[in-house]
Amino acid sequence: MLNKRKVTGIRNWPGEDRPREKLLRKGPGALTNSELLAILLRTGVAGMSAIDLGRQMVEKFGSFRNMSHSDMREWKEIKGLGPAKIAQVMAALEIGRRFREDEALIARRKIESAQDLVEIVLPQLRDRKTEVSKVAFLNSDNGIIDIGDAAAGTVNHAEPIIREIFHAALQKYAAAIICIHNHPSGNTTPSLEDRAFTRELFAAGKIMGIKVLDHIIVGGDTFYSFANDGMLE
Repeated sequence: MLNKRKVTGIRNWPGEDRPREKLLRKGPGALTNSELLAILLRTGVAGMSAIDLGRQMVEKFGSFRNMSHSDMREWKEIKGLGPAKIAQVMAALEIGRRFREDEALIARRKIESAQDLVEIVLPQLRDRKTEVSKVAFLNSDNGIIDIGDAAAGTVNHAEPIIREIFHAALQKYAAAIICIHNHPSGNTTPSLEDRAFTRELFAAGKIMGIKVLDHIIVGGDTFYSFANDGMLE
């Protein structure tokens, strides 16, 4: 059966076995390294599927880290890999490297003002058509531990959201948090629900021993900070 698949190519495999369909159905975490590479390579060569090529790459280099540190001579030793396919994989590896670099820079960053956090999350929130809430979890020096999505819901159903926020903060050993969400309308004026949510969040933080440093509302390229406005006292 395996030999038949090598000859016929991935397009003739059952749908549930094809890497692209498997990724869309189960998520990228369900794929092997060879299957992920097959999606990048797109096609195989005569007598060899894209997964076979991917498997050769994994066997030769051992890990994506080793791939990223290999020179062109090593790549050319793999039968069936031409310049286009090599370029596709090398570009993906570089994207991964830059992503890790960005994460490391964020992790080392210290939040000293609302502007500091807005600069990080604004690209993710600026043009969203629906309201999205995020939470920055900080250590005792206001360094970023993590920035994650808040529990699904809206601020006028605050209690379960607040409970989940502090549950996550405890799991991450956070000393402080900052909540931030967008107003798709672009108007950053806090609503009555925003104000009520912030009061409840601040009160819960006192009980839990976790500082609530701010609640920020983003709209377009501007933002509103409850802390800057003296509304967290």
